[in-house]
Amino acid sequence: MNGTIISSQSLKATVVKAVHSQEVTDIHTHLFSPAFGTLLLWGIDDLITYHYLIAETFRKTQISYEQYWALTKTEQADLIWQTLFIENSPISEACRGIVTTLNELGLDVKSRDLQSYRDYFASMKVEDYIDVVFALAQVKEVVMTNDPFDPAERPVWLSEMTGDPRFHAALRLDALLNTYPETGCQQLTAFGYNVDGSLSETALKEIRRFIEDWIQRMQPKYMAVSLPPDFQFPDDSARGKIIQACVLPVSREFNIPFALMIGVRRAVNPRLRLAGDGMGKADLTSLENLLREHPNNRFLVTLLSRENQHELCVLARKFRNLMVFGCWWFMNNPSIIDEITRERIELLGLSVIPQHSDARILDQLVYKWKHSRQIIADVLADKYQDLLDSGWGLTEAEIERDVAALFGGNFHRFVDGQ
Repeated sequence: MNGTIISSQSLKATVVKAVHSQEVTDIHTHLFSPAFGTLLLWGIDDLITYHYLIAETFRKTQISYEQYWALTKTEQADLIWQTLFIENSPISEACRGIVTTLNELGLDVKSRDLQSYRDYFASMKVEDYIDVVFALAQVKEVVMTNDPFDPAERPVWLSEMTGDPRFHAALRLDALLNTYPETGCQQLTAFGYNVDGSLSETALKEIRRFIEDWIQRMQPKYMAVSLPPDFQFPDDSARGKIIQACVLPVSREFNIPFALMIGVRRAVNPRLRLAGDGMGKADLTSLENLLREHPNNRFLVTLLSRENQHELCVLARKFRNLMVFGCWWFMNNPSIIDEITRERIELLGLSVIPQHSDARILDQLVYKWKHSRQIIADVLADKYQDLLDSGWGLTEAEIERDVAALFGGNFHRFVDGQ
């Protein structure tokens, strides 16, 4: 063994240092590079009006949905700040995240002075602020969520822009797979593809051509779709047919993983808009079918229901073409992150991607990674201590190696097919 074996007394400090100094590849976000203009959300008002806080505010105020949505963004932020931060202690994870972010930026959170925070962000240029956030969060690079059907995003890609190289693409296929009969077919026709509602052989070839065109344009790290808990595969729906005949073959041909994010129920409360989505427990038989029947495809998978997590780990033990990643959306809360991270490491060792930020606002990288690093460090310290108690020896270099794998190495090896 090369290097000095660390002691139980120095273990926790060694792990904390390794975890907090390691740059991370954030494999799933909803961020955009500056080339996308206003699609890149950042600053205090975007932070405060994030949909988590919108939903929480409606639990504490009598304002109607119609009255709220009629407000300007600044007015919405004022209402949320007054309701959740002044009239109540900001103790929820979403509220605490804003406090953490402001504090890490060096702002006086004890002042509770919203205008002073606005003044700080007004003084920043977004390109400079990206550098600040990436440095504070110890983020090396992020993977975006890129929708070729989005009328605001599509023209940027068609303009062949050159973006910040720290922002990588992920080809999102929700509109194609989840709403093909309703809107996808018509949109593809408008884009110049010869498709039809019956998914004829010609239409399926054209859908494959569409996916291939956008892979060549975006150079994505992976393709992705968000799926409801009742997702079935195989099945005769448009989604099932397109996955079978188009997505999976293209995934193999271009050596690009397919990311499945399963468990979302859209518009449970449509009056909440983006804040109105819910969740449900999924039947993982369909995922098992995909993994077994397509061993030459690689699948990145995260699930929205806590009740599904153990079964997902067991599937990952059986299928090497499955990479479990992150604590997605409603799972991204400290108590659940702690539980799931321990479960995954106990069942899968170091062969997982423990976290992604899912950040929709640039600034969220700061608090999501600070909070997650604290939890991951605690879990790893406990597991390494178990190893020491069993008589094993560990060096600082070995711990740094493991953390590097968890925070980026595993992802890059998996997407590269290694």
